[in-house]
Amino acid sequence: MKIPTELIPKCPVCGKPMTMNLRCDNSFVQDEGWYEAHSRYERFIRNNANSRILFLELGVGANTPVIIKYPFWQMTKVNSKATYACINYGEAFCPAEISEQSICINEDIGKVIAELK
Repeated sequence: MKIPTELIPKCPVCGKPMTMNLRCDNSFVQDEGWYEAHSRYERFIRNNANSRILFLELGVGANTPVIIKYPFWQMTKVNSKATYACINYGEAFCPAEISEQSICINEDIGKVIAELK
């Protein structure tokens, strides 16, 4: 279960091994584009706070629930017109407070999409 060194991507600038852009240390990239997208998202959420809305979570695990899962739960809880939907094999669940507004599908996302077709 080892990856050959030559298959690890290298930074074209410094030559160091590259990693995924995760919020696991101080190397997460938040450039101007990230902040612009974040502003658009925040504006959309603000403008639709009391609207009929679907919070669709696809495959969010325990690695970063603070970014998607927990905010979706909270926004669903405070908006009676909101629905929280989660498709996540092994991690499809929601708090009891929003269970009546939730659809949790404990299945492989690819399989669910294939069945929708």
